[in-house]
Amino acid sequence: MRGRGPGRSRPPRRSNGQGRGAVLRLVRMTVANADSRDLSRRAIWVHLLLYPTHTLPTAAAPVIVGVGLAIHSGALAPLPATLAFLSSWFIHIAGVLTDNHELLRRYPGVSEHPELVQALREGALKLWHLKAAIAVCLLLAVVPAPYFLAIGGPPVIAIGIIGMIASLGYAASPFAYTRVGLEDPVFFVMFGVVAPAATYYIQYPSPLPLMAFIVGLPVGALVTNVLLIDDLRDHEFDAVKGWRTGTVRFGVRWTRSEFTILMAFAYAAPFVFWLAAGFTASVLLPLVTLPLGYAITRSVCASHARMQLVPMTARMSGLTLIYSLLFAIGIAYRS
Repeated sequence: MRGRGPGRSRPPRRSNGQGRGAVLRLVRMTVANADSRDLSRRAIWVHLLLYPTHTLPTAAAPVIVGVGLAIHSGALAPLPATLAFLSSWFIHIAGVLTDNHELLRRYPGVSEHPELVQALREGALKLWHLKAAIAVCLLLAVVPAPYFLAIGGPPVIAIGIIGMIASLGYAASPFAYTRVGLEDPVFFVMFGVVAPAATYYIQYPSPLPLMAFIVGLPVGALVTNVLLIDDLRDHEFDAVKGWRTGTVRFGVRWTRSEFTILMAFAYAAPFVFWLAAGFTASVLLPLVTLPLGYAITRSVCASHARMQLVPMTARMSGLTLIYSLLFAIGIAYRS
């Protein structure tokens, strides 16, 4: 249920069927009014499918933190770290493309992206294009696999497989974990634990220190917040699709509270690393982004219209990248 702003009356309650019918009518009207001719094929692929303002920062953030810890430990290896980032980014893109493929294939009348639906109808985009792009991304992701196997052994390959399952499993049937409401913990663990630890391991293949598993937790919180913005923005569509996101199950206020808690956790974490984990005060560098974090939190919690949340995804992704860069610098520095 949407919260109320100052002077805003509460909308009348509707049954689940009425709500779904209204969403379907809204989408059909939007799709009918959309004109993909205003979008070039390049714009469709870059801005609507590859979505670099989202995928690049979220893929890079945990890798950057893992590199920062490696520098702190004297274990920096630039080539393995760079290849690890590229592989993780390609896997991430494959997951985004899979999400869009499933939306267009299974729910062509309930898509959150009317431009893509219109492009599909006009032939500017075809489902096999998306399948081919997914395959290419996965192939590019596994190109460094022999090198990773040589320097890191089977654990590196296992991590890559886990990453692919997590990325493709977001929306791919029949095991989409969005249908059982597991997307938040999966994102938190993959971006906050697995990716930073894997980045450290590929640079220094040896038993991992405990810090490799916890140093990325604030980044995991921020990346999860990127997901929560999308959940807030698309919760009406998600309900029609049968996705059991937190917003669908517990309401908008629940997700806003979760978003705020995760943001607070991300900004409290540097103090813990400084006071209890042996890092210098430089680990507090991410606090310079606190005003931006506060502004985003305020906007997300105050937004009632879907279009108000659309730019928030890119802003949250950008914040995650800047935070991660500063956090990695602070971690890397040794007095």
